[in-house]
Amino acid sequence: MKTIATLIFVLFIGVATQAQTATEEVKVATIEMTIVTETATEEVVTEKNTEVARLYKRSNSRVKKALSFTTKRNRAKMA
Repeated sequence: MKTIATLIFVLFIGVATQAQTATEEVKVATIEMTIVTETATEEVVTEKNTEVARLYKRSNSRVKKALSFTTKRNRAKMA
């Protein structure tokens, strides 16, 4: 009996809330736009710069030291 009463109560509340929502027509302001027949293109000049990144073969170089860093979690743990 309690389940039926709860179901009827929920349905009554749902129907009551749907009945109160009034849909208002929203008027949209339209904007008139013209069609462009000609397009202006700008030429972009790009310079070809060849840059070389150096990779040192020495073991004590700054690049290799920075790339081969270790953290506390990388170290082996004693059992």
